[in-house]
Amino acid sequence: MNLLKALAAVSSLTLVSRILAFVRDVLIARIFGAGMATDAFFVAFKLPNLLRRMFAEGAFSQAFVPIFGEYKNRKGHEETKLLLDHVATLLAIILFIVTLIGIIAAPILVYISAPGFVKDADKFALTVQLLRITSPYIFFISLVAVAAAILNTYNKFWVPAFAPILLNLCFIGAALWLAPYCDPPIMAMGWAVFIGGVVQLAFQIPFLKKIGMLPTWRLNLKDAGVWRVIKQMGPAMFGVSIAQISLIINTIFASFLVAGSVSWLYYADRLMEFPSGLLGAALGTILLPSLSKHHADNSTEEYSKLLDWGLRLVFMLTLPAALALGMIAVPLLATFFQHGAFAANDVLMTRNALVGYSVGLIGLIAVKVLAPGFYARQDIKTPVKIGIATLIATQLMNLIFVGWLQHAGLALAIGLGACFNSAVLFYFLRKHGIYQPEPGWGKFFFKLCLALLALGLTLWFGMGSEQHWLTSHGWTRIIHLTWLVALGVAVYFAVLFALGFRLKDFAKRGAS
Repeated sequence: MNLLKALAAVSSLTLVSRILAFVRDVLIARIFGAGMATDAFFVAFKLPNLLRRMFAEGAFSQAFVPIFGEYKNRKGHEETKLLLDHVATLLAIILFIVTLIGIIAAPILVYISAPGFVKDADKFALTVQLLRITSPYIFFISLVAVAAAILNTYNKFWVPAFAPILLNLCFIGAALWLAPYCDPPIMAMGWAVFIGGVVQLAFQIPFLKKIGMLPTWRLNLKDAGVWRVIKQMGPAMFGVSIAQISLIINTIFASFLVAGSVSWLYYADRLMEFPSGLLGAALGTILLPSLSKHHADNSTEEYSKLLDWGLRLVFMLTLPAALALGMIAVPLLATFFQHGAFAANDVLMTRNALVGYSVGLIGLIAVKVLAPGFYARQDIKTPVKIGIATLIATQLMNLIFVGWLQHAGLALAIGLGACFNSAVLFYFLRKHGIYQPEPGWGKFFFKLCLALLALGLTLWFGMGSEQHWLTSHGWTRIIHLTWLVALGVAVYFAVLFALGFRLKDFAKRGAS
């Protein structure tokens, strides 16, 4: 299996999903506006979505994939299938109970998560109603995560990468066609969440059946493999929670700043999600199964080489993205967001946050390569300990920067915190002899710097003044931004090509 092709496929599908998510957000804003109904929906969707991030896509995947990969590589099909059946059955029972709690205890959960809604009886009741519809999403999407973990282990990366596209299509379809038949119309968004979970799971079932890994109902609490997964999930849950805690604390900090600070950070984060999702999430997805295979085979040299390959891709693709986000922040923000109530001052304030975030983009994406270096070895405790240190360092930097840079200081603290996280992960990978850098890094960096210099000069002279972007409109911005980005990409890769970089040099065979 060619990992570079797999990375390109996953990144391409992620790009499509992110574009559809942007269309979804625009439609929700246009059709439902911003008021009681959308507030109710966002709170009702927030709870199952938070559980999805923490439990299904986070802790479960980190704990299950290395152990499942070990069974696949060492114990054969029958024992691997048995482990899957036992884990999936137990997980389904737990998820069913959690879903029932979400439905029955919806008023309590809304009271805890949005206590301000209590003073508005209609708003509170609508949120409860929506939460009861969206609660089953955690059941379906967690099983989707199980399916994704299996398919990724079998190198069927494109199938899980395609699934989020279906969710966004459900949102778009519900907003356009189902909303007029619902009372109130926002209920269509609740049903879109429910249907989206079902559709994503149904889509992956034929592919699981094809590889002989469609789970069947078999419960065995004495299975040693099941308990290994559960024990790994404990620290993994804690580790994922650290990131969520950091986001909550940053929101609390921002809530004490001038009005608009939370929104400026949100819109800057939306742009950051493009490179972090396209490269970071995709790299983490394709690396973990192959690293697990090399660990199971005791192939330490190939393990290290795979990490080295991932890091070189991170630097080659992330550094130009970070430079571009920082340099053409105003053109990007003005083109995408400066409409209606989003004024020129909002663009400039969001620009400050985006520059702060861009400083840490390299760290944010490098973590997606370095952390699997531990997960694949079934060592989750080390990244969790480093995560705790990162949380403390980030909050200390928040205290230092927030008074000086306001909301931009919070973004900078997150960026520098990500760099701290990746640096410490790198240190321990080297210290434990897990990763040994391949020769040629000095020459590699020198060539990258020349290409980045060419990119920076192209963007600087090509974008013109920020005032031009703040006062121009519509297609003028779109056309200018399109050719500016295309020119920057062409110049960067043309310089790399002239310096001897070739696509075939980054081709990498993964574990099969």
